[in-house]
Amino acid sequence: MTIKFLKKGIRENGKYIPVWYSKGQLINYPKGTITIYAREYDKGLPKELKPENQTDLMTDYFETDRARIVPKSKHYKKLKKLLKF
Repeated sequence: MTIKFLKKGIRENGKYIPVWYSKGQLINYPKGTITIYAREYDKGLPKELKPENQTDLMTDYFETDRARIVPKSKHYKKLKKLLKF
């Protein structure tokens, strides 16, 4: 599985997934954690990033995937360099 991070998306094995990134202090995560949000409901984030999604179909609550990249992650240095955080 090959993941390539781009400014406005992620390319996984040739498939493009549009995303946006954010960085901010989160209560339950270490300082410097980067969050990746999928821009579209039907294009989920790669499983390797361990995405979260709290969608509840019973109450009509829909959410796109999001993944937290902590400083210890193997992807963190690539993202930090790309985003210049």
